[in-house]
Amino acid sequence: MQKIYFVVVGKIKESFYRDAVAEYVKRMSRFAKVEIKELPEGSNPEAEADEILRAVRGYVIALAVEGEKLSSEKLAEKLKKLGDGGREITFVIGSSYGLSDRVKNSADYRLSFSDMTFPHQLMRVILAEQVYRAFMINAGSTYHK
Repeated sequence: MQKIYFVVVGKIKESFYRDAVAEYVKRMSRFAKVEIKELPEGSNPEAEADEILRAVRGYVIALAVEGEKLSSEKLAEKLKKLGDGGREITFVIGSSYGLSDRVKNSADYRLSFSDMTFPHQLMRVILAEQVYRAFMINAGSTYHK
């Protein structure tokens, strides 16, 4: 079974965001073992970098505004290729300060969801939904319309 890790900085304060992430993690569990590692928020991205770099495993995808934008189908292809190769995948979401260049430069891939800025708590929901959607696309489900 594929392993997916979400390394995220900070805690989700709002219960509706926590509930949404938990729902998508539950849905993903039929396709992969999913683990979320919450790290404490530091005073800046550099202060958070060491903890992030210690927590990542396998193929590392850092969420960064300057990263590559993919359609849901292309993300599904990427995850399938990595999963078929037996690779563990770690997605990294920084805090409200963003990610340090050290973390971005050590990542295997930088992914951008938009040129817009989203609250990092909401980004967890969006990422979890898109990873779940990718699994559903790869399973041939009608979830993705």
